[in-house]
Amino acid sequence: MVMIKPPANNIDKVKLKDKRERTASSRQWLLRQLNDPYVHKAKHMGYRSRAAFKLLEIDQKFKLLKPGITVIDLGAAPGGWAQVATQKVITTKKRGLIVAIDLQDIKPLTDITFLQGDFLDEAVQAQLQTLLPDKADVVLSDMAAPACGMTDVDHIRIMDLLENVYEFCLVSLKPGGAMVAKVLRGGAENVLLQKLKKSFTKVVHFKPPASRQHSSEMYVVCLGFRGAA
Repeated sequence: MVMIKPPANNIDKVKLKDKRERTASSRQWLLRQLNDPYVHKAKHMGYRSRAAFKLLEIDQKFKLLKPGITVIDLGAAPGGWAQVATQKVITTKKRGLIVAIDLQDIKPLTDITFLQGDFLDEAVQAQLQTLLPDKADVVLSDMAAPACGMTDVDHIRIMDLLENVYEFCLVSLKPGGAMVAKVLRGGAENVLLQKLKKSFTKVVHFKPPASRQHSSEMYVVCLGFRGAA
């Protein structure tokens, strides 16, 4: 078994020498990116974002991505999760299917079918049905609404996204399938959590090592889909 280990943080700390004016938040973000070992490793390995390692670590623990399956990646831009899915489900012996959906355009990726639009839009869902030979085995979502800095509001926004992903799974996920979606610290709200627990045989909250320690993000991993609650 291949173990996904956090990259060693042996890079020299980078200090910004540019004296042009920056906001405190943009300067902090840039410094964090420059000194983040996952950012450097993602660039070295050809991943479009450091988020790829989050999915690698989730899959290492829960074994979701298998050769030959069908995966739908919601909110897929810039494509890091779709890249990981491709490596896992498309092999020389078994060719799975990955469909990536996002409002933003995505630069083409080998072996990935991209639909631009809102995954809740009926036209997008109609297009999706023409692409799929069957319902999906796995639905992935690394989506997050833009943070406003107000914890309660941010939590409500991401819960709305999670509920939308769940509703999508009700029509697009096959029995026994899995769903992975981003949430914030505290996890899914009780009412929605109860729906998930009724619709899946196992529901777990998990924070992969690649998720920054100070970040409130985590993921809800739902296994064994059995239909609407």
